[in-house]
Formats: sequence, C-alpha cells, structure tokens
Amino acid sequence: MKERLKRGLPPSHPGFILKEMYLTPMEITLTELASKFKVARKTISELVNGKVAVSAEMSLRLAKAFNTTPEFWLNLQRNYDLFAASNKISLTDIRPFSKGLAVKTSTKKRKKIVL
Repeated sequence: MKERLKRGLPPSHPGFILKEMYLTPMEITLTELASKFKVARKTISELVNGKVAVSAEMSLRLAKAFNTTPEFWLNLQRNYDLFAASNKISLTDIRPFSKGLAVKTSTKKRKKIVL
C-alpha cells in the first residue's frame, strides 16, 4: 500500500483487493461468497465494485474466510477513505491551536465519598 502512495497511486478499495487477490484466483463467485457469509449477493457485489465500505462485521467475515485479520480489511478501508477525503476537502484555512489555549484540568485530588 505504501508503495502505491510513493508512486502517486491512490490506495485500492478493499473490494478490488477482495476480487483480485482472493475471489478471482480462488475461483469464488459473488453468489458463493454471499451464501457463505449469509448476506445478500448485492451486498458482496457492491463491496467488490467499491460502492460500499468494509464494515467491522464484514471485516470479521472476510478475515475468517480468507485467513487474514479484521484489521487488514479495516486498514485497507481506512487508507482508502483517508485518501479520498484528503482529495475532497481543503484544510488550508485550518490552523493548529496554539499551546497556550489548551484547557488545563484540575490536579486536585477528589475526596472519596463513603456511603
């Protein structure tokens, strides 16, 4: 993933990774995967086509089915989302808060109330 960014390429959607690295090489159809996961075929189709994000629940299913981790799938999604967001919004007008504006919290110990 980092190599793609170094080359100026955006991160791939997790659905693309699912299709290219797992479904196609393993000859698994969308219908088979949907049946195994007990979800609608449309759900898998939308994921593979990059129309929906990988949810926490889906990451658990994918991890179990393909011997990966849920974090793998969620990190793919996070990287994709952050890249997309960074190209969508401008942060030029936002400045960091100065250190002097930080709200200090009280360091006094609170008394225990015994009932």
